[in-house]
Amino acid sequence: MSGTSLDGLDIAYCSIAEFDDGITYKILAAETIPYDADWVSRLSTLENASALDYALADVELGHYFGRCVCAFRQRHPGPVDFIASHGHTIFHQPQRLLTTQIGDGDAIAAETRLPVISRFRNLDVALGGQGAPLVPIGDKLLFSNYDACLNLGGFSNISFEACGERLAFDVSPCNMALNMLASMNGQPYDMDGLMAQSGRVDDVLLAQLQSLDYYAIPAPKSLGKEWFVESFQPLLLNDSISVEDRLRTIVEHVALQVSSVLNQNHLHTMIATGGGAKNAFLVERFKALAPHCRITVPDHLVVDYKEALIFALLGYLRVQGRSNALRSVTGAVADSVGGVISGIAPSAIS
Repeated sequence: MSGTSLDGLDIAYCSIAEFDDGITYKILAAETIPYDADWVSRLSTLENASALDYALADVELGHYFGRCVCAFRQRHPGPVDFIASHGHTIFHQPQRLLTTQIGDGDAIAAETRLPVISRFRNLDVALGGQGAPLVPIGDKLLFSNYDACLNLGGFSNISFEACGERLAFDVSPCNMALNMLASMNGQPYDMDGLMAQSGRVDDVLLAQLQSLDYYAIPAPKSLGKEWFVESFQPLLLNDSISVEDRLRTIVEHVALQVSSVLNQNHLHTMIATGGGAKNAFLVERFKALAPHCRITVPDHLVVDYKEALIFALLGYLRVQGRSNALRSVTGAVADSVGGVISGIAPSAIS
């Protein structure tokens, strides 16, 4: 799993078992491999590169992912049935039937000599869906003891049951905005939200953020980097407001958007995961604005690797030919079995 916040490559070694009463999981081992400065620079600007540079990045990132998996397996040996790879999103424009995640599955298979399942989002988009979020089917199958599941990555997204169906959508930007501002103070992220906590909400900036058109669109809906760069980021580049005040304002904006969903849908329990769940101040603001919802931040493996775990589950469902993308979540014309399988014939494996 590689997220829009560019924290690094998440690798999780997962065991999935199915019984009459449902599916269980274990995260046997997990690591995050940070991107070096070259990959951060390359991935953060790739949407503006040439077609050749884009194609090369797709293949080269796949080989890099494969080498990372091989090194991970040396540190954490054990049997592996397949690799499920989300890849790294560059373009996400479902209204144009387009979504792209680079990190070529064939390149990963060549490096690892293992079957690889990738391109999970494309079929759903081809069927008229958003291609995102895909994690909610894992929320439904693995975390049904919570009313809602919130992931705080580059964007915040939420899923919950309503009228007998799973609903989910991207709520707002999150770490993509917070990390960008923290970097202006020479930090990769705002540890525990301390910089934000030292600032004050700028009412004008907050009003501008709250009035963005995206928030008036009904679900299903999803966000991509293009929207962030065009619509959200320019509002953050106001040097007349201190970095601390901008961080404080973003925290309030995210908390207002999330708490609005919780309050409007009468959700009483929620699990929060992703890097933003480690931002203690952000979680405090959720609790303050949605006091009737009990918010749980689980152990660090689930916080950091829930998305990687669920993509392993999506791979498991793909291998079995079972739906792993829900039309109730994405808006597609039908549920679908997404994912392209790359593999190597057994006779070719030495």
